[in-house]
Order: sequence, then C-alpha cells, then structure tokens
Amino acid sequence: MNDADKTESMRLQVFLAHSGVASRRTAEAIILSGRVTVNGSTVSSMGSKVSPGDDVRLDGKRIEPEREKRYVLLNKPAGYVSSLADEKGRPVAADLLKNDYAERLYNVGRLDMFSSGALLFTNDGQFALRVGHPSAGIEKEYIIEASLPFNDEVIRSFERGVRVEGVFYRCERAERLSSRRLRVVLVEGKNREIRRVLDHFGIRVKRLTRVRIGPVSLESLQPGEFRPLTPVEINELLAAGEMKEQ
Repeated sequence: MNDADKTESMRLQVFLAHSGVASRRTAEAIILSGRVTVNGSTVSSMGSKVSPGDDVRLDGKRIEPEREKRYVLLNKPAGYVSSLADEKGRPVAADLLKNDYAERLYNVGRLDMFSSGALLFTNDGQFALRVGHPSAGIEKEYIIEASLPFNDEVIRSFERGVRVEGVFYRCERAERLSSRRLRVVLVEGKNREIRRVLDHFGIRVKRLTRVRIGPVSLESLQPGEFRPLTPVEINELLAAGEMKEQ
C-alpha cells in the first residue's frame, strides 16, 4: 500500500459512521456481530481498515459514505419511539423525516415513548458521538406537568440528589413555574430520570416535554414538525460536546 492509500484508508467503524449507518460505537457493535463484509469477506473484529473502492456491505446491502451531512431537530410527538424500527409495531420518530430526507438519519440520544419534544437526528457519526455522549455535559431542559403540586421538598431533593432503587439522580436545577408545572435542567440524564424521581415522591407525570438541547430550542415547532439545525447551532453543540477521542 502506498502513502496515498494510507492517507485515504479509514477504520471500518469510522467508515460506517460516515455512511450514516450509526454512531461509531454502535457501528463497532454491528461489526462484532458479524453483519459486515468487506470485499466479500466477513469482518467481525476491530482494527480493519477500508480504502476507496472497497465493497463494504451491511446485511448484504452495499454501504457508501454519504456526501451530505444532515443535522435535524424534530419535535417528537408523544406516542413515538426513539429508534429506527420497533418490533412491536409502534410509531417510529425517524419515519416522520423520511419524506423530506433521503439519507438514513438516526437519533442522537433518546426520549421515552410517552415524552415529547426536542430530538436530534443526523447521519454524521462523529457528531452523534460527541453530542450524545454522557460526558458531553450538554444541558437538556424539560417542562413537566404533573398530577399533584410540586412542593419545595421535591425540588430541593432533586437538586441535592436523591437515590431511587439504588440509582442516584440529581438535576442541574429545577424551577417551579406554577403549582403543577416544573422546569428541570439535566446534564447527564439517566433513563426515565424525571419520571422515576417524581414517582418516588408520589407525583404522576401528565406531560413531559424536552424544550431545549444545549443551544437548540423548540421555539415554534409543533409536534411532528422539524427543521435543519443552523451552522451556528451545529458548531455550538460540537463545542459543548468536545471531548477526547476514545
């Protein structure tokens, strides 16, 4: 292999991420599962590199790097799952973008099925890794409407930190908007964190909406609507999520 080939070759997981298959870490799991072939040979271990012209396939379908990177904000409606497919046949958030984007877009982070609001989609694996990683420290802001009033103890406990079923939860800050409406800002959100904490205090969430991810806010987007991120938003998210390569 000559020097030019060395410059143009890249790790297989990076190639898959640049092709919009998944984030780099998810691509690594796909490779380990034996679903990827390069020039007809199955690759199931890390370390392989590919060069321009190589025939790379996932589940038998040829994969090529996408020329245009997409960065999209969706106001996910409640009732949609944050995945590319659902074995139970539930509505999939990514399907709301298919009529407008030919590229295969996947979500950065998640929102549970019953929550609504800001959800990012991209075909840029490096962007997804940097922005979606728990260590990125990017704020996520939520508005919660509940069945019972929020008392001071609930707010103070969430800000100090509370342990629920062996898991420690703590928000960055919480602010009462009205007796039954609360604004919560998380940095490293755990699975269903807000719902688990409020349920711990006997408060049932009636509506939970994520209204902001870092510098990106829903503003006037209605449920089911989406828009591309601006260059400024993309750069600010990348700057906020900057971290050392793993």
